[in-house]
Amino acid sequence: MTNSQFLESTIDSKNEVIRVSLVVPAPAKDIFDLLASPAGHAVIDGSGNVKAPLADAPDRLALGTKFGMDMKMGVKYKITNEVVEFEENARIAWRHFGGHIWRYILEPQADGSTKVTEEFDWKKNKSKLMLKVINAFSKNHKSMEQTLLRMRDHFAGK
Repeated sequence: MTNSQFLESTIDSKNEVIRVSLVVPAPAKDIFDLLASPAGHAVIDGSGNVKAPLADAPDRLALGTKFGMDMKMGVKYKITNEVVEFEENARIAWRHFGGHIWRYILEPQADGSTKVTEEFDWKKNKSKLMLKVINAFSKNHKSMEQTLLRMRDHFAGK
């Protein structure tokens, strides 16, 4: 698949957000259920970093929920996130100690599919220089495209 099949795939440095959109062949409710389940994150993660929720992670997220994940980026580590936006079947977002936000916006389409937009919003990041040093913008952009492709394939396979 080429980038031309993404509805939007941009690094917007002025507004400090990376945005990638793709139409996924599933209803918004099914996609939201996957995103609201920490166990579902490793299923669609395009970075290869998300491994599994910690044992005490909830089955389903809600506004204000904190949940830990096992991660691996070279070395294994754990990260705790907090849900900061939550609108059932429409929007969910979380952040961790770094301050940046991972957000998903779901827009139902007339044919029963859903336009899914993933955003990496670094406006409130505590170390923007570190993001530049580790090339987070380019890496995250590519990973987000892979995440949405994995999401599309996950639902297309049902």
